[in-house]
Amino acid sequence: MAARKTTKKPNVSAEELTTYYREMLLIRRFEEKAGQLYGMGLIGGFCHLYIGQEAVVVGLEAAAEEGDKRITSYRDHGHMLACGMDPGGVMAELTGRIGGLSKGKGGSMHMFSKEKHFYGGHGIVGAQVPLGAGLAFADKYKENGGVTFTYFGDGAANQGQVYETFNMAALWDLPVVFVIENNQYAMGTAQARSTSSADIYHRGQAFGIPGEMVNGMDVLAVKAAGEKAVAHCRSGKGPYILEVKTYRYRGHSMSDPAKYRTREEVQKVREQSDPIEHVRELLLTGKHATEDDLKAIDKEIKEIVNQAAEFSKESPEPSVEELWTDIYA
Repeated sequence: MAARKTTKKPNVSAEELTTYYREMLLIRRFEEKAGQLYGMGLIGGFCHLYIGQEAVVVGLEAAAEEGDKRITSYRDHGHMLACGMDPGGVMAELTGRIGGLSKGKGGSMHMFSKEKHFYGGHGIVGAQVPLGAGLAFADKYKENGGVTFTYFGDGAANQGQVYETFNMAALWDLPVVFVIENNQYAMGTAQARSTSSADIYHRGQAFGIPGEMVNGMDVLAVKAAGEKAVAHCRSGKGPYILEVKTYRYRGHSMSDPAKYRTREEVQKVREQSDPIEHVRELLLTGKHATEDDLKAIDKEIKEIVNQAAEFSKESPEPSVEELWTDIYA
């Protein structure tokens, strides 16, 4: 079964474009603020920022329906915001406060929302992939028409459990979209040095799983590919693989100086392929918005993020008694 690249873009309204711009900008400004709080010592442990990859989750959430599930790795703040989780609750979790979405006990890498069907960031590389297949198995068993988006990176794509999961998902025709967020550097090693195949999505062919590569810096291209993948899964044809070529502007985590690439490389991507600037230009050149309109959106988003940051500082730390809650074994 041949895998194909896609460049198809859907027709979108000015309202949709504005929504994508607003959602990507929220993720960008939130992550910038998280980086500031980390530098101030208010966020401890690991903190993996999503800056540069915003079009991936915003495009795929645009293709999702109510009840669809999502699960991802430790670079998860953007996924939470894109599916509608409260920015204040996310930021408070980063600072380890009781107002956080996991009551301050999960931190950056371990947040969940039953309401939004978000089943976590996971700290062990690739561990979320079989869990995502399990979520999809539940949907198939219940015959509820749901689809699960299972995100993992180019580094995790070399984990054995990924291919065990591909095999089971194909055998059982599970409604799961495997999303490879290929930011091209894994934890700090270029894909060409770590991965034998240039196109990772081709690996699904060994299991009869169709797939394609999509430009992850273009939210409209991601949305179009996502709609195709979701339609495939929802029609009972089994899993689908999307390799979304994207790029993170920051290091692997806040503690990573990213010396494995040049500043010039990062700046070139910012100037030529930034996902937010791409939609901004579409809004302006299409006369869907003015510069003043976009400045007003940016001001509004900054206020939302500032309020989230203040909430994360003012919310108290969990009490000792919280150690004994939410324990199921």
